[in-house]
Amino acid sequence: MSFKKEKARKTRHFRVRKKVVGTADRPRLNVYKSLKHIYVQIVDDFAGKTISAASSLDKDLKGKISSGGDIAAAKTVGLLVAKRAADKGLKQIVFDRGGYIYHGRIKALADAAREGGLEF
Repeated sequence: MSFKKEKARKTRHFRVRKKVVGTADRPRLNVYKSLKHIYVQIVDDFAGKTISAASSLDKDLKGKISSGGDIAAAKTVGLLVAKRAADKGLKQIVFDRGGYIYHGRIKALADAAREGGLEF
C-alpha cells in the first residue's frame, strides 16, 4: 500500500475515533488488516485495556484457513472473536472499522461477528 493511501486511511480512522468510544458496557471492536493477515481487538477505552483479541495468526485457527488475507479468513476470525467475547460475557459492542471501507474482508468479518452473537 502506498504511503498516500495509508495516510488517508489513518486520517479517516482518527476522524471516526473522535466519535467511536468503547466503554466497559459496550467495548470497541477494532479491526486492522494487512495484505497477509487480519487482526481484531475488543477494547475498553476508559480502562485502556484489551478485553479480547483474535487474528488470522491465532493458534486456534492453525490448519483451518489456507491464507490469512482473504474473505474466508476474515469470516473465521469474526466467528472466533465473537466466541471469545461471549466467553467474557460481552454481547453488545461498537464497531470500529479502522478507517477501511466497509467492503470485502471488513464486511465479511463484521457479518461473521454478528452471526456469532455480537450486536452492533
